[in-house]
Amino acid sequence: MVYRQLAAALIAVLAAGMLLSPGFAREIRGARSGDFDFYVLALSWSPSFCEDQQTASQNRQQCGAGKSFNFIVHGLWPQFKGGDWPAFCASDKPQRVPDQLARQMLDIMPGFSLIGNQWRKHGVCSGLDQQSYFELARQARDKIVIPPVLRTLDRKVAVDPLALEAAFAKFNDGLDPEEMAISCADNKIMEIRLCMTPELGFRDCPNVDLNGCKRGRLIMPPVR
Repeated sequence: MVYRQLAAALIAVLAAGMLLSPGFAREIRGARSGDFDFYVLALSWSPSFCEDQQTASQNRQQCGAGKSFNFIVHGLWPQFKGGDWPAFCASDKPQRVPDQLARQMLDIMPGFSLIGNQWRKHGVCSGLDQQSYFELARQARDKIVIPPVLRTLDRKVAVDPLALEAAFAKFNDGLDPEEMAISCADNKIMEIRLCMTPELGFRDCPNVDLNGCKRGRLIMPPVR
């Protein structure tokens, strides 16, 4: 009986830990629009995205000849402080982003498909109309200073994710490593995710930070 009670208690503790672990954060579909705690500004390292030939061929606005993007805006994502995030929220806002509005964003979000997908999945959860949401995304991007060496990176380099966070902290007053995270895949830097208040101030986000890539040295392909 005692062993059963101890086993039951251990299972309960492990289950609680699993529920609280940032690794078990989940997407909440159909959440109420405008109900969130903060934003994650996701800046993708475009050369990593475009290095895949199949991906590049399908995304000519971002990866076509003559394109030389460094960090582009992947999205501005509403987030819950517990680690979950809302997506595809119930909304009476239009689903399609007009071409005229989308064209205004191509310098930082180079792709009509990217812009439309981000609005439908994340933008509708902001509680803002389309114009206001994309204006806010631009304001968030304008707030971020990209470390100078990365703006025109002309060769492949190996980077420690923690060093990349430190570089962003150095060039952005008030930004700390605990307020951002690095995303990686296939041994490459994919993006940096920066946590911001609804008013675009930097804020801590332990669940986002803990889910970031911390391992070894990762490749950053050059800007073309």
